[in-house]
Amino acid sequence: MPWSNQNGGGGPWGGGGGNNQGPWGQGPNRPRGGGSGKGGPPDLEDIIRRGQDQLRNIVPGGFNGGVAVIVAAVVAVFWLIQCVYVVQPDERGVELRFGKPKEEISMPGLHFHFWPMESVETVKVTVQQLNIGATSASSSNGLMLSSDKSVINVQFAVFYTVSDPKAYLFNVENPAETLQQVSDSAMREIVGRRPAQDAFRSNRQPIEVDVLNIVQDTMNRYGAGVTVTGVTIQNVAPPREVADAFEEVQRAGRDRDSTIEDANRYTNQKLGQARGDAARIREDAAAYKNRVVKEAEGEAQRFTAINDEYTKAPEVTRKRLFIETMEQVLKSSKKVIIDEKQGVLPYLPLNELGKPAQQGG
Repeated sequence: MPWSNQNGGGGPWGGGGGNNQGPWGQGPNRPRGGGSGKGGPPDLEDIIRRGQDQLRNIVPGGFNGGVAVIVAAVVAVFWLIQCVYVVQPDERGVELRFGKPKEEISMPGLHFHFWPMESVETVKVTVQQLNIGATSASSSNGLMLSSDKSVINVQFAVFYTVSDPKAYLFNVENPAETLQQVSDSAMREIVGRRPAQDAFRSNRQPIEVDVLNIVQDTMNRYGAGVTVTGVTIQNVAPPREVADAFEEVQRAGRDRDSTIEDANRYTNQKLGQARGDAARIREDAAAYKNRVVKEAEGEAQRFTAINDEYTKAPEVTRKRLFIETMEQVLKSSKKVIIDEKQGVLPYLPLNELGKPAQQGG
């Protein structure tokens, strides 16, 4: 054809012959290694091939052997991580070998065990609080019957520590739930033995002590590894349906107690005063008795002395007794001096002149 001869057997765009070029100077079949030339896009196969070469240089045994080494390394690291465990300062650990606990207890720190043949269980050993009873006024969880047939709502707390981690973990299936049930049962038993006023008033401490002893004895029999450190009654309230009536009873009880206290105070005051008066009267009587006895003894001794003197000199003693007697009789009477010859003599009581002035002053 005419265009074949002019273009060397190519097509109308000069694409025939050995050059295999199109109308724009380049044939359709470009070599794939264009990335080796300048400005060509990178070849994906070359990138993969170069990556495999680098992997063979890094991993001994080539790519297939390197995968096995990597998998083994990952498994070894994972196993080592599983074998190492940490026990916190407030915890204790118990290691298990094929599910059977060991004798030793893991103290706080870093420890090693052979996983998966061995495992570890940890438990907190600090003081823990367990709240039991009603959490709201409408709840009936803490309703208890007292000895005087009163229904009260008791909320209390139990404080405990784990004294034996091994027994705590394996002797009882759920130690915390068991402790809660035992504590609730013990509180109901003790409240049922006492009147409701003991729980409302200041007699809570004996209730708490009795509940603690019962709970501790029961948990010891179970072998739970728990030590109960305290029981505290947090709140005691009547049921919601009878709260108003119960408050009235409480107010009446407080008024009664106040009246009784006032009566006791008045009684103690009067009784103390009466005892003081009785003691004073007894002391006055004893003093009067001693004075009269001493005066009588003195008079008896004086009479005995006078009798002895009278035996010795009767006339002188008689005259002396007369003068002394007249002195006692006349010392408190008005004095008038009468002389046989001159009659009534003037008498000036000098010793009595100052008495009226002293009384008036």
